[in-house]
Amino acid sequence: MTRKSNKGSPTLPVGGGRPASLNYPIRPRFINYSLISSRLRHRARLPYIRPQPGTGHTITNTPLQPIRLAPHRIAPTNCTLHRSGAHGRQFAQRKTKLVRTTRRASVGAVRGGGEGVSESIMPGAGAGYSGSVKLKYVKLGYQYLVNHFLTLLLVPVMAATALELARMGPGELLSLWRSLQLDLVHILCSAFLVVFVGTVYFMSRPRPVYLVDYSCYKPPPSCRVPFATFMEHTRLITDDEKSVRFQTRILERSGLGEETCLPPANHYIPPNPSMEASRAEAQLVIFSAIDDLVRRTGLKPKDIDILVVNCSLFSPTPSLSAMIINKYKLRSNIRSFNLSGMGCSAGLISLDLARDMLQVHPNSNALVVSTEIITPNFYWGTRRDMMLPNCLFRMGAAAILLSNRRREARRAKYRLMHVVRTHKGADDRAYRCVYEEEDEQGHSGISLSKELMAIAGDALKSNITTIGPLVLPMSEQLLFFFRLVGRKLINKKWKPYIPDFKLAFEHFCIHAGGRAVIDELQKNLDLSAQHVEASRMTLHRFGNTSSSSLWYELAYIEAKGRMRRGDRVWQIGFGSGFKCNSAVWKCLRTVKTPANGPWDDCIHRYPVDIPEVVKL
Repeated sequence: MTRKSNKGSPTLPVGGGRPASLNYPIRPRFINYSLISSRLRHRARLPYIRPQPGTGHTITNTPLQPIRLAPHRIAPTNCTLHRSGAHGRQFAQRKTKLVRTTRRASVGAVRGGGEGVSESIMPGAGAGYSGSVKLKYVKLGYQYLVNHFLTLLLVPVMAATALELARMGPGELLSLWRSLQLDLVHILCSAFLVVFVGTVYFMSRPRPVYLVDYSCYKPPPSCRVPFATFMEHTRLITDDEKSVRFQTRILERSGLGEETCLPPANHYIPPNPSMEASRAEAQLVIFSAIDDLVRRTGLKPKDIDILVVNCSLFSPTPSLSAMIINKYKLRSNIRSFNLSGMGCSAGLISLDLARDMLQVHPNSNALVVSTEIITPNFYWGTRRDMMLPNCLFRMGAAAILLSNRRREARRAKYRLMHVVRTHKGADDRAYRCVYEEEDEQGHSGISLSKELMAIAGDALKSNITTIGPLVLPMSEQLLFFFRLVGRKLINKKWKPYIPDFKLAFEHFCIHAGGRAVIDELQKNLDLSAQHVEASRMTLHRFGNTSSSSLWYELAYIEAKGRMRRGDRVWQIGFGSGFKCNSAVWKCLRTVKTPANGPWDDCIHRYPVDIPEVVKL
C-alpha cells in the first residue's frame, strides 16, 4: 500500500520506509527559503537567493515563484533543502539568522520608499539611501517653510500678544483704552472706512463660476470601426498601395483601440460626405449629449441664458447654435455664440467665453457644447501629412452646464479657478503647422506639419509660464526665480528649472490628440503613468474626439472613483493657429461613480496595456 508524495516525488510506503532500490532522500522537514513576498522583494530590489551547488543540499529543479506571506507565517515553497540530524539543526539556525536579516532589510526598504536596503544585504547602498532620505526631508522642510511662512511668522506674534494681554490686569487694559483718546467722530469714521473697503472688495471680486454637471456622447456599437474594417475600407476606396501601408503603420502606432467610432456616413463605400449626412451627425451627437445633461440636472430650456457651441470644421448656415435653439425652443433673448475654425482647443475657448459672459450677467446659466463633425472632412488624396486625421479623429461631443448662481454651489461638482490662453499665430511656422488646404489633385484636407510637436512644446512653455504663478506653491516659484536669475547672472548653461506641477494638481487631463502629444507632455512635465492614464485610455477607447476629449478624460477619472473634494484638475488643450489653452478646476465634493456615462460598460476593463506597435 503506497501513497503519492507532493510535487510529483516517487511513491513511498505508507509505513514510512523506502525501497532499497530507491536512492532518494526522504524529506523529514521543509525549510522555506523564499520568505520575502514578491512586493517586498521588488521594493527592496532583492534578488532570489538560491542554494549554492556543492554544499551537500539536494535542490529540486522546480523554478522559484514569488510567494505572498502574512507576517510570522511560513508557507510551502517550491525550493526545498533536505538535511537531517546535527547538520540540519545548524543549517536551520543559519537559515533563521538569514531570514531575520532579510526581513530587516525588506522592512527598511519599504519604510524608506524602496531606495535602498540594509548594508548587510547590499553593501555600499546605505550611504546613497541615507543621502536620498536626507535630501527628501530637506526638500519637504523647505516646501513647508516657504508655503507656510506667514503662518509661522504670525503665530509667535499672536501668542506673545495673547500672553501679554493675559498678564495685564483689567485696570491696565482700561487705562490703555483711555490713553487712545478716541471720540465718537473717530469711531464713526473708522467704521465707515471699514464698511466702504469691504463693500468695494466684495463688489469687485469676480463671480464664482460653477460646473453643475456635464455629459459626453457615447456612440452606439454599430458605429465602431475595428482596425480590420478600417483597413478593408481603405483598400476598397484607394488603389494606392503606399497610402494603404502608410495608414496601416499610423494605426499600429496610434494608441487607438478596436472600439473607436466613425459616423454612419463614413461606413459607406465610398464615404458619403454630404451636407445632409453632416447635419445628421451633428444632430445625433449634440442632441444626445444635451438630452443626457437635461436628465442629469433637470435643466429646463427657459433656464438657459447663454449658449456657446464650438465645432471647428463644420460651420453650416443656420449655425449649430441656431439648430439647438430650434430643437429645444430656447428663449428669444438668449445670448448664443457659434465658434468655428479654432481647432481642438476650442472647448476651453468656449469655457473662457462663457465665464466672461457669466461675469457680466448675474444669476445666469450657460450651456457649452463642444464637438467635431467628422463626416465632411474625409480626405480622399494620397498626401501623407493629410492622411493622419483620417486615422486619428473619431466622433464625440460633450455638453457642459455652467452657472454663477449661489444656490447651484450645493450640487455643483467643480468650480472654475483659472483659464489661461496662449496664441502663437504671429509665428508663420505655428500658423501653418495645422492647415486646411487642397492637394495637387484638388482634394481638401487638414495637413499636419512635422514641426507640430516642437511648436506645441513652445506654446506649452508660454502657457505654463503664465499659469505657474497662479497655481504653484511659493516654494516652486522661488526655485524657478532663483534658477532664472542664476542663468542670467552666473551661468547661462544652467538648465531651466521645470516646476513640479504635481504639487499644484492631483489630476491632469491632456488633450488626447495622439500618442506623441501625450508622451511629450508626460516627459516635459515629469508626470507618472497614472497622471496620463486618463488621456491614454480615452485615446484608446474613443480616439481623438477633438475639443470634447478633455471631458471624456474627466469622466474616466470620475468613473474610477478618484475624484475627491478639494482635488485640483488641470485641463490642457492644443489647437490650430497655434494655440495652447489651460483650465483649472477645483472639486467641490467627492464625486460618486456615475451610473450612466461613456465609461459605464467598459471601465472595469481599464486601464489596459497599450503596446508600442500593434501588428495588423
